Amino acid sequence: LEAEGLPVAHGTMELPEVPAGAAVEPALPKLPDAVGESWLTVRAVLAEDQSWAEAGHEVAWGQLAVTGRTPAGPDSAPDSAPAPARPRRSGSAVALGPGRFDPASGLLLRLGELPVDGPRLDVWRAPTDNDRGGQELAVARAWLAAGLDRMRHRTVSAELEDGAYVVRTRVAPAATDIALLATYRWSGDEESLRLDLSVGTEGDWDSLTLPRLGLRMAVPAEFDQVTWFGLGPGESYRDSRQAVRVGRFAVDVDALQTPYVMPQENGNRSDARWATFTDASGHGLRVQGRPGFDFTARRWTTEDLDAARHTSDLKPRDRIYLTLDLAHQGIGSGSCGPAALPQHRLAPADALLTLNFSAVGVS
Repeated sequence: LEAEGLPVAHGTMELPEVPAGAAVEPALPKLPDAVGESWLTVRAVLAEDQSWAEAGHEVAWGQLAVTGRTPAGPDSAPDSAPAPARPRRSGSAVALGPGRFDPASGLLLRLGELPVDGPRLDVWRAPTDNDRGGQELAVARAWLAAGLDRMRHRTVSAELEDGAYVVRTRVAPAATDIALLATYRWSGDEESLRLDLSVGTEGDWDSLTLPRLGLRMAVPAEFDQVTWFGLGPGESYRDSRQAVRVGRFAVDVDALQTPYVMPQENGNRSDARWATFTDASGHGLRVQGRPGFDFTARRWTTEDLDAARHTSDLKPRDRIYLTLDLAHQGIGSGSCGPAALPQHRLAPADALLTLNFSAVGVS
């Protein structure tokens, strides 16, 4: 039993022998109370060494939600929450709580002492083999024809409104009449920033889908230690997540990558409640979903990943590049079968993504 990804209790379930073709329905153990979101994980492991694996090898597992997620809405804030901060002009920047923004573009430049690039709306992913497909109507071909790999950002306005910093942008491929209209509403207190990103569409998108819908940002390269509470430990997408479980996981950025022979989109972690990106001393960035988000973290950009033809082509930069996503187009199996099923396709539509950003390890 785990609560918020941390162990609360453990034990062994006694089972009778189960002959082939038979079934046994054991009673669940009595569980102690747990605070927050809690999950019971049942694992079947080998009791003795076998010719194909040693004792303790996990053969199968299953999970059961015991208590649901802790609400992340505004009504869940504790009574002792810091007072809201108000945005203000501060020299050549706009200040809001721990954040400093570029007044021309509206982009976040710093979070406390942490320099950041972004976040800003992003829809591109390095196409997978399935996106390219073996079919005449491969989805990546439509994305490239529409220019989704070369979206341009134009800041329409960046204003102080009703105690928030509100930035409106138009994001579109050059020389087209389609666009995404993004409104970033920043609010917060002296400790953290809240971003409510609302996205609308403009023009006729017809049957075009989006590769992904979310944010892209970057932090210094030393913030390469990643801890998250959500689905893991391996990668997952909306139509490929049977092998992942809810838990708290910690790896370095390099371990997040899935080194496919042909470099392509990889390493997404789904349904994160929160994630931290820190240096070796524990200083860095915390992102909390309201209620959740997908993320990737890499030492190279999406464009680097798209251009590479071999893993040796991927050269680390001086940043860790993050994607913080609301949704992805499904992976499908277009290289050898059907494309993503209809329920896993990402159609352009009005959307809302809410995240909280704060610095961690700050004394």
